[in-house]
Amino acid sequence: MSIAASDDRRPLIWAISAHRLTEVFRTVSPELADRAAIEIIDKGFDDAIAEIARRSEKRACDVIVAAGAHGAYLRQNVSIPVAFVKVGGFDLMAAICKARQFSDRIAMVMHRRVPPALNRFATLFSLPMQIRAYQTAEDARHCIQELAAAGVEVVVGPGLIANLADEAGLTGILVYSLDSVRAAFDDAIEIAAAQKAEKSRRTQLDSVLYHLNDGVIAVDMAGRIVAANPSVDKLTGRRVREALGQPLRQVLPDLEPGQVMTRGASEIGTVQEMGGKSVVVDRVPLLDEGMQTGAIFTLHGSSELERAVSKLRAHTHRRSRVARYRLDDVVAESAAMRQVIAQCRVFAEHSDAAVLIHGESGTGKELLAQGLHNASRRRRHPFIAINCGAFTETLLESELFGYDEGAFTGARRQGKPGLFESANEGTLFLDEIGEMPLPLQTRLLRALQEKEITRVGSVDTIPVDVRIVAATHRDLLAMVRAGVFREDLYYRLNILQVVVPPLRDRPEDIEALARLLLPAALGRAGLQEAVAPMLEAALPVLKEGAWRGNVRELENVSERLTMACLTEGRPLSRREVRAMLADAPARRQAPAARSLSAVRASQEAAHARAVLAECAGNHQEAARRLGVSRTTLWRKIKAAQAREQASG
Repeated sequence: MSIAASDDRRPLIWAISAHRLTEVFRTVSPELADRAAIEIIDKGFDDAIAEIARRSEKRACDVIVAAGAHGAYLRQNVSIPVAFVKVGGFDLMAAICKARQFSDRIAMVMHRRVPPALNRFATLFSLPMQIRAYQTAEDARHCIQELAAAGVEVVVGPGLIANLADEAGLTGILVYSLDSVRAAFDDAIEIAAAQKAEKSRRTQLDSVLYHLNDGVIAVDMAGRIVAANPSVDKLTGRRVREALGQPLRQVLPDLEPGQVMTRGASEIGTVQEMGGKSVVVDRVPLLDEGMQTGAIFTLHGSSELERAVSKLRAHTHRRSRVARYRLDDVVAESAAMRQVIAQCRVFAEHSDAAVLIHGESGTGKELLAQGLHNASRRRRHPFIAINCGAFTETLLESELFGYDEGAFTGARRQGKPGLFESANEGTLFLDEIGEMPLPLQTRLLRALQEKEITRVGSVDTIPVDVRIVAATHRDLLAMVRAGVFREDLYYRLNILQVVVPPLRDRPEDIEALARLLLPAALGRAGLQEAVAPMLEAALPVLKEGAWRGNVRELENVSERLTMACLTEGRPLSRREVRAMLADAPARRQAPAARSLSAVRASQEAAHARAVLAECAGNHQEAARRLGVSRTTLWRKIKAAQAREQASG
């Protein structure tokens, strides 16, 4: 029966029931005529399946509305989405009240399970009511027979139960209300709208794939081709798009499937010969809600990649111009790390001065530097990082300041801009600043003071606007005393300071980091099912570590545990984790070392003394510049003097 004429702009909904729920459908349907075309089918189970097949030859509906065992049967046997009529708390109470008007000998029979609230409701109000559940129509029939034999007179339940109760000479009460049917139709309309949006998205995606120069093939878990774009045919010389549904190994026998189908492991950038041509292949798993449903193969022609590589080489300094991380990406469960993040946020938003980040290796100094850049006004400009300990003095100089044509043997004909120029208006991150040779420290100091640089082999100055963020794990103040680090450069870099506590001093972060790093490592290896048991086994052991390598070491340990799981073919036990890590450096006693808090206090005191000297001993002016009270300034200097006397 058609309640509303078909309209291409409205979803088509079939409301299906062979019981008294049909009458409720007929009552509610006219209210929704402007939102959906609703047709009511008064059939059940196999008869309904046959009717659906017959009608689908003309036009398949968007969503089916049904209830109870009948709805479950339809969901299992048709590909059309099914929106269920659900029973609410008000429905239950209204049906029970109606049943008690006929008799006190009441039973309620629900499909599959009894809502816990129903049992609580019956207990709370001392209702002498039998409560049952059924799975199939045959179960329902036996249940009604048993209730009739037990003397029950009124049965509340879905349409099937109400009809069977009437057939058995009992009184059947339908549990569904008008409001519950309205809610089911609303759900159906929303499902139809979501399907329409998904279809539109797929059409757009197909259009994108069609115009890609790279070849793209998607297969299901059986290895059958489910999608391909025209570029695949051009790259392989085969008619792949005409072979949908066929096994990939038969259509493209030269294409190696790799481990993406067997282990769900991604493989990027492998090179193989196909049809006499070199092709670069990316293999990635196709996932749906975390479950692998197939794989995607992307084929890149070698000539296109060679041209791309040539362009990348011509723009080598662009390789690190983007800061990927934000301060919100930093794991900070501990109060100490939350304070560090808050401090970085203030420095980013309210100052453009140089920042010195002090912390042990592996604590995430560059991650903080990137987050600081992304929180600052310079976030739309380059972020460029360089490790000052990874280059020789000559090479580091040319990297930082660039060079002119002919500056040295092997120099480019057009010269090359340095990192200061490339980072203009952005942030230059100088990692391991303590490793910079003394001669270069002088050039760096001049660049910071004058805000201009001179390329190697040139006499012309180039103005630059760069914020400097430096990082070190060394005690720069001790290096100043030893004469291996310039004091004036130290104070130029140490305007704002961030001290990152080691992982062993913030145990709250160990578990949070492990819950992030270990699942990520297991996921990369296709061991998602091992995440829960491995976390249960590893977390107590990981919390015992000294973590001299800090977060980097914890990440490395996560990778080793993952490889051990692959080797054993199962998750490790806690005993195995402890045995595996027993000899790891993280569990050895760390030698006595100067704490970061002591380093920070010493550096703050030295900075205070320097400012006091600049103010000719005027404590009030020095305190104003430092942004502290005169009492705090006096206390810092006195504490530093006491530490120096104690150390001899």
